[in-house]
Amino acid sequence: MATRFKNLIQVLDFFKEENTCKEYLAAMRWGSDPACPHCGSIGAYVTNRGYKCKSKECAKKFTVTTGTVFENTKISLRYWFAAMYLCTAHKKGISSLQLSRDLDITQKTAWFLLHRIREMLKQDSSKKLSGIVEIDETYVGGKNKNRHQNKKVEGSQGRSSVDKKPVLGILQREGGIRTFVVDETSSSTLTNIMVENVEAGSDVITDSYNSYNSLSKSFEHTKIKHMEGNYITIGDRHTNSIEGFWSHLKRGIVGIYHYVSPKHLHRYCDEFAFRYNTRKVEDIIRFDDAIRLCDNKRLRYSDLIS
Repeated sequence: MATRFKNLIQVLDFFKEENTCKEYLAAMRWGSDPACPHCGSIGAYVTNRGYKCKSKECAKKFTVTTGTVFENTKISLRYWFAAMYLCTAHKKGISSLQLSRDLDITQKTAWFLLHRIREMLKQDSSKKLSGIVEIDETYVGGKNKNRHQNKKVEGSQGRSSVDKKPVLGILQREGGIRTFVVDETSSSTLTNIMVENVEAGSDVITDSYNSYNSLSKSFEHTKIKHMEGNYITIGDRHTNSIEGFWSHLKRGIVGIYHYVSPKHLHRYCDEFAFRYNTRKVEDIIRFDDAIRLCDNKRLRYSDLIS
């Protein structure tokens, strides 16, 4: 199903009926032949409420939302798609308060809806990054100087996880970024994540933080000494790309969400990483790419708040 829309009005005009939404979702998930979400076999009979698997061993009934983030939703797919378009098209995201006003739903519903969308956008780490890879970590939390005197935390500036949450970023040049929320930034923690996500022998660039020193055992390691005012060396040896991503992430958190709890920080990082990784495509392509990620991403409210 070909879709062409450039703004929210066109999205709502296109998805004005629930059947249109279901047809679009089916096309994005399966193409022309439905696949049973229970057994994975291709082909199904059309029933009055959905489909029935053609496999005699399975023969289970299912709908277009079975096995997706939309399963058992009480919200119209039209609302879902509008929220997904706003979340993926807005460069810094959209808050639950704003979404509740835009769609005329409660803030609680909008908050849950956005978190389920972020669950869809979760990063795929099945393939290792390679080539020139920039590594950096940042700390998400309020600045001590902006707090009231009775809320200031001693020793919280700089690389401190006393009142901030560390996030490690791995960015492949001309590729994508992956983010990892960690409890601390020791050498063993950062190295293990790197080894699991980056091809051995890749050209890795970091700042001069001591926890990166051991990377030279597995990678071609270049260190940029930021403390000495050095932000670029010979040729393309710099960490400016990932520093730019951190700047974008923090402006989004401060300007749109204002506060992000450590419990859900990884979901917001996934959201920003998805938009960054699809930054060179049109909004409609990014929207289609997000829909295709709906399988096996169900998130229940009880699990979200537990």
